[in-house]
Amino acid sequence: MSGPPESFASLALNLAHPMDTPTATLLTVHLVATAAMVGLIWFVQIVHYPLFEVVGAEGFAAYEASHQRLTSYVVGPPMAVEGATALWLAAFPPEGLARVWPLVGLGLLAVIHASTVLVQVPRHTALSAGFDADQARRLVSTNWIRTIGWSARGALGAAMVVVAVTP
Repeated sequence: MSGPPESFASLALNLAHPMDTPTATLLTVHLVATAAMVGLIWFVQIVHYPLFEVVGAEGFAAYEASHQRLTSYVVGPPMAVEGATALWLAAFPPEGLARVWPLVGLGLLAVIHASTVLVQVPRHTALSAGFDADQARRLVSTNWIRTIGWSARGALGAAMVVVAVTP
């Protein structure tokens, strides 16, 4: 043996494609941030938002205020990282990756953020005054825009990694 064995990740990257470390890091960070948001949005869609109906009318306004404040701490960092890396990839796509892929990803992110600002935030604003079953149902049904958008971004991010490391 000539030295210590390489880590699995570096061995896989070295065998697959002569991709430079900054590109591999950028694609990995982008995928991890996006995957975090995919997991979060599915939790919100299937568990968190539907449970709004069982909180109870009496304490709902305080619950909603806490929900909005605390959620920002959880989603803010991965959203910021995802946004920054998505912009970077669209401006400077890695060699061998068609520019259209990061542009589609950026377009999906624009739809997700437009839905957040124009659809979900007004629902949360309405719910801040107290529980309203119609607003809660509309929050769940319209959140599918973001759930599908982030799921598509997750698949696209994974595909970009595969394309970037495949010779």
